Amino acid sequence: MDKFPRTEVGGVSLSRMIIGTNWFLGWSHTTAAKDAFIKENIADRKKIADVLEVFFRAGVDTIMGQIQHPPLADAIAEAEDRTGVGCIIISTPHFPVGPDTPANGFDESVVERILVEQAKYGATFCMPHQGTTDALIDRCTRKIRWIDQLSRLIRAHGMIPGLSTHMPEAVVYADESGADVETYISIYNSMGFLMQVEVDWVQRIIQEAKKPVMTIKPLASGQLRPLQGLTFVWNTIRPQDMVAIGTMTPREAAEVIEISTSILSRRQADVELQETRSKASLKRAAPA
Repeated sequence: MDKFPRTEVGGVSLSRMIIGTNWFLGWSHTTAAKDAFIKENIADRKKIADVLEVFFRAGVDTIMGQIQHPPLADAIAEAEDRTGVGCIIISTPHFPVGPDTPANGFDESVVERILVEQAKYGATFCMPHQGTTDALIDRCTRKIRWIDQLSRLIRAHGMIPGLSTHMPEAVVYADESGADVETYISIYNSMGFLMQVEVDWVQRIIQEAKKPVMTIKPLASGQLRPLQGLTFVWNTIRPQDMVAIGTMTPREAAEVIEISTSILSRRQADVELQETRSKASLKRAAPA
């Protein structure tokens, strides 16, 4: 395949692979030392743009995260200038919740300020972060409180609403209640890392979701090798669903693109294997 496969969400065409941003900005889900390494060595406009350029040239033109976090917006602009590719931005801002939110809803003046910023940075999709969404999930009523208030304001600012969650119930309740969202962000990996129920339950929820699902953390924040993690996810989601994955270098980006396209095309990936001395005896001898 020449360019990465695409899907459609809310009337917008976007790549089925989504560029994750945790490995750009310092949220490793590993150790404080790893977070510090990323912030000190990776969170740089040019370095991020170098990675984005690889994705953009392969047809992976969709990115997810806190777009306003420096230096991400500037890096996106630089990669767009280098490639001539327009980036589709999925923004995941946090909308403050407090003791009064369940009864009274959101302070719309606060929400408006956040949305103005998201629109300024060119977000196509605005999906409240799980810190907002999951705080409002009501298992008694099987609804997400005030999600339609947020969706109404998101649409008023020219963006497409969705929701980000770590709770599988969010997808089920949004579907049942007819919430005004076009897509969901859901954790999904073969380890069950950060997932609140067993992997097979989440897989079934994704398969039965009424809207396309954007899966995140396919490599369990680096605990799974790309071939293992990506083979599982790509083979257990639907053609309309997506996979978000973060990388720290251009070469890593090229590897996950090649591994993913090989899985989707059912061919052997053309990637160089890492080597150690213990693997020397496994290599085929050169022809005589």
